[in-house]
Amino acid sequence: MLQLSRSISLPESELVERFMRADGPGGQHVNRTESAVELRFDVLHSPSLPEDVRSRLLARRDRRMTDEGVLVIQARRFRDQGRNREDARERLVEILRAALVAPKKRIATKPSRASQQRRLEGKQQRAKIKQGRSRSWSHE
Repeated sequence: MLQLSRSISLPESELVERFMRADGPGGQHVNRTESAVELRFDVLHSPSLPEDVRSRLLARRDRRMTDEGVLVIQARRFRDQGRNREDARERLVEILRAALVAPKKRIATKPSRASQQRRLEGKQQRAKIKQGRSRSWSHE
């Protein structure tokens, strides 16, 4: 059972783990053991996720999300399977907890009169500097 918050938890039955051979250094041992982990979580059909969290997860433009709404996490950082399993689960929890927080609504504001004035004065100053550069040398 993965605990996301006080009210939301994921049962083990919703997680699908697949083990495969990891690439990278490790000598002959790496060719014999399946230490890499591929963790799959079906976001689209999960009964454990609230609808708002599900929609935020599906709206994210994440390359780990398939077209069918399945989140796929590959963990191959460590040499042993147990640590890779923990790593994959921690990363899944991290992603899901980030989706629990609703983004703040942006409040439209207008620039203050003083900031508008400062902006215009800055533009006038730059214009004077550039105008001073373009004076022709033939008049002197």
